[in-house]
Amino acid sequence: MNPHPRTRLRRTVIALTSAASLVLAGLAVAAAVPGASAEPPSRPRQGWSNSADGFASLPGLGRGPTTGGAAGETVTVDTQAELNEYVTAAEPYVIEVADTIEISPKGTELKVASNKTIVGVGTAGEIVGGGFFLGTGVNNVIIRNLTIRDTLMPEDDPDDKEFDYDAIQLDTADHIWIDHNKLTRMNDGLLDSRKDTTFLTVSWNQFFDNNKTFGIGWTSNVTSQITIHHNWFKNTVQRNPSADNIANLHMYNNYMQHATAYGNYVRGSTSAVIENSYFEDTHNPYYTVTGELVQRGNITVDCTWDDGLITEQGDAFDPRDFYDYKADPASAVPALVSEFSGPQPNIGT
Repeated sequence: MNPHPRTRLRRTVIALTSAASLVLAGLAVAAAVPGASAEPPSRPRQGWSNSADGFASLPGLGRGPTTGGAAGETVTVDTQAELNEYVTAAEPYVIEVADTIEISPKGTELKVASNKTIVGVGTAGEIVGGGFFLGTGVNNVIIRNLTIRDTLMPEDDPDDKEFDYDAIQLDTADHIWIDHNKLTRMNDGLLDSRKDTTFLTVSWNQFFDNNKTFGIGWTSNVTSQITIHHNWFKNTVQRNPSADNIANLHMYNNYMQHATAYGNYVRGSTSAVIENSYFEDTHNPYYTVTGELVQRGNITVDCTWDDGLITEQGDAFDPRDFYDYKADPASAVPALVSEFSGPQPNIGT
């Protein structure tokens, strides 16, 4: 380890937002949707929380909730070598990415160890040409406020099958919070949650311009618990997400825009609740075959459906049996998510 890391005192970072602008945004969207109530967002936000919510906020497996590297030093990095040094360290760290970091060789996924926060400084933190891998047993990790982009190999791999270059891959990890990132143009997945990864919350991210967007599963077990809220999926094809064998999947207040193959696909023995989300120009916005699916409060605009799709089945579960939350009305979601998802200038600064 570097005996003289560039450190700074840890501090509470709160990015203030305008409650008034959120209310106006919700009203504007509602007015544009035929039949929608001109109802403001249910809880105007005074600032971004620095604590995970949803399933990542819960204890389980003898650990939790998710705090990332809060127990360790804060370091600032702007090279691949520095970033790799701290993400792989045994000690906890808050790792601030202060600039664009080009990853070489292309497609390299840095292996993140437990008890880390990796956060972009404002909108400056970008990981280009690579991503992150969290393997078996890795836990208590926050990846936040970053742009991770550009490993596409369109000429060599038009179907994204030969080069497994993900933005973030999680294999049997737990207590993970993926928040306020922009993930785009990767050769394979933007986010793959695999092999029983659990106590995962994915919030306020942008999933843009990709084929295989967000895959979940690669397991016969039905143990994972995942919360997915206030994300923006735009110009994607498949896996938005494709959610296989999840014990409890809670999706709310997501914005799906221009998805060509399918939107939220509940697979296998998944038990899912999809609520207060907004689907625009999406083919098969939400459906299941064998899983349980409760859907409520969703809005679909200019969407198409295949004949015979099952869009509701079984009783699934009540998310409030696990944690408290308050969903915004679906009519407010496009404006909220368009403005406040992805990297924010006042997070990490």
